[in-house]
Amino acid sequence: MITDRDIARWRLHSQLLAAPADDAEQVVRSLLAVQAENPSQSAWAVATRTTAPRQDDLAGALADGRVLRIHVLRSTWHYVHADDAQWLQELTAPRVMPVFEQQLQPLADRLDALTDAVEAMLAESPDRTRSDLAEALADRGEELSGQQLMLLLGRLEVLGLVCSGVPRDGEHTYALFADRVPTPRRLDRDDALAEIALRYFTSHGPATERDLAYWATLTVTDVRRGITAASDRLAPFEHDGRTFWHAPGDAPASASPAGHLLQVLDEMYRGYQDSRWMIDAGGVVPRMRETAIGMALVDAQLVAAMKRTLTPKAVTFSVRPHRALRKREVESIQDAATRYAEYLGREARVDLDADG
Repeated sequence: MITDRDIARWRLHSQLLAAPADDAEQVVRSLLAVQAENPSQSAWAVATRTTAPRQDDLAGALADGRVLRIHVLRSTWHYVHADDAQWLQELTAPRVMPVFEQQLQPLADRLDALTDAVEAMLAESPDRTRSDLAEALADRGEELSGQQLMLLLGRLEVLGLVCSGVPRDGEHTYALFADRVPTPRRLDRDDALAEIALRYFTSHGPATERDLAYWATLTVTDVRRGITAASDRLAPFEHDGRTFWHAPGDAPASASPAGHLLQVLDEMYRGYQDSRWMIDAGGVVPRMRETAIGMALVDAQLVAAMKRTLTPKAVTFSVRPHRALRKREVESIQDAATRYAEYLGREARVDLDADG
């Protein structure tokens, strides 16, 4: 009989944490979308799923437009492959857009003029930072607060007008979507529902229909339509009164490496809602309001909270266990810290709070 732990371990393979891809582009294409609210830490979410994590890997894919960082699926940032950006926006925008429209209500009578202004500025000079755009808008008499500009640009991304440009000294920039993705891939709605069901359950499975509905801001009815259309390429099983969908094949028997240090927004956590807590089969993690603190996983179980602190020469991982850790689990966390520090080009330090 399959257990919660088996499902969580299976997800390490589906999500490439135990079966890494060759490069960042392949990771993003495989996972379809990777939450990217925090650029620095979300870059590790991609890199740790590659065979040889390098900072210039994702950076290069973003620079040449193979991967975009945009608001899509939900009203937050994600990395998506350029081939998937258009159809994902068209599929999910109807339920995401109202979030932006509501928050931008005070600017409702200015939105058309602001949209025209941003498009004109990016057509004339692409790859502008948010600060560049704020200054240029102010020069035109269209001054906005930082929050208002962020929401405006998010809305334009969901509309498929704007997307990420070439980063400047590591800072996010904006460009016209049509310039970055001149030949977008488009799907009709039924094909898009089938595509998202197939690729989500392949890359995040085993998972439930409600997990996908949350992840992509879709109705359960639409998710079921997608599952029905893709069911010949997926496989289900029943567990704890729910149907879990996944790519055909048996559950993996083990997962290596055992330890992972991840942001709390990582797809292993944020990629689910209905069955999120498969990573806490023992029920040891306090169910409290989310924080920005990261997490330490060992054998796909969330055993500790983690906070990352950078200095010029070192990275310190402050680890606060949710229960007493065994020696093997501590060693797995130390191994994960070493991998993460090597990617950052720093010395690894682990500060383990043995008292929790």
